[in-house]
Amino acid sequence: MRHTRAHTANRRSHHALKNMRISVSAQGVAHPRHKAVLDGSQYRGRSVMDKASTRVERARKAAKRRDRDERPGPSQSEAKAEEPKKKEPKVKLERKKLPEKSREAK
Repeated sequence: MRHTRAHTANRRSHHALKNMRISVSAQGVAHPRHKAVLDGSQYRGRSVMDKASTRVERARKAAKRRDRDERPGPSQSEAKAEEPKKKEPKVKLERKKLPEKSREAK
């Protein structure tokens, strides 16, 4: 079906670009709304740098672990073969004892 020029213009009016919403944190830093800025400010009441420093620390540990795993040495299968196997204690399951009345009912 054919649309009038007015109908097409009404639809296209919603395609207009809108300005970016800017918020100012308690420290006075301007940032886009709902976006964290890694400058030591807070977002939603929490310090953003804590999360960033945690990620850096995690990446450092992962790199250290990769370096350790790449070193030549006994393979994991050989290391497992050297370890003595521990026997797990057997767990004895006990049934819950029912009172006399409930036994009769069944």
